[in-house]
Amino acid sequence: MTNATTRTALQRQTLRLGATVCGLLAAGLAWGADNMIAPGLESVEVAHDGEMVVVQRGHNLDATLPEAFQKTERGCPPFCVQPMQALPGIDTVGELEVLQYLERMTAGDERIMLIDSRTPDWVMRGTIPGAVNVPWNKINTDAAGTFETPGEADTLVQILADQFGADYDAGSDKWDFSEAKTLILFCNGIWCPQSTANLRTLADMGYPLHKLKWYRGGMQDWVSVGLTTVKP
Repeated sequence: MTNATTRTALQRQTLRLGATVCGLLAAGLAWGADNMIAPGLESVEVAHDGEMVVVQRGHNLDATLPEAFQKTERGCPPFCVQPMQALPGIDTVGELEVLQYLERMTAGDERIMLIDSRTPDWVMRGTIPGAVNVPWNKINTDAAGTFETPGEADTLVQILADQFGADYDAGSDKWDFSEAKTLILFCNGIWCPQSTANLRTLADMGYPLHKLKWYRGGMQDWVSVGLTTVKP
């Protein structure tokens, strides 16, 4: 084989390699531009504070987790890994189920609430569109099922009646949850015990288990797959 023939063969190989690389790059860019939530699901419009927010996945292939969720060591207790099921009878849901509930809420279903159980300082860093912040310490009791002050108990009574749709019968000293809303609770993720504590409190008070749902992955999973967040 002459030097000229060798050069020609090498040039052809280089051209083929370049075409392949360009094709891969183009495919990668297209994939980034078409970063769907799931097959056939590109985005979901969600009502949040009177405005419509489009929930979708990010298109930046170099995006990383927010700093607040980059830590892997947090100390247990209190930040212990939570079980897959908060309580028997309470469904554990994922991102797609949360989006389905949000679609129903946006369509006008007022029987559903998505609750961010975290404290306001965490919510300020971003929350799921459509979520309402009910800090976990507002509906949390101690191991004996009591509150430290009467004011804390009054707060829970107000939340149950005004936000969750439960009805209190003073004569029988019991709650009627027949018209109560379906609640989907979440906090920071599988290492966060706040929403599970609230679920136990509500269940102990008689809240129907089929009306309680738990988004176990919480904010850490939500942002890890690049889904849209909003700040108050």
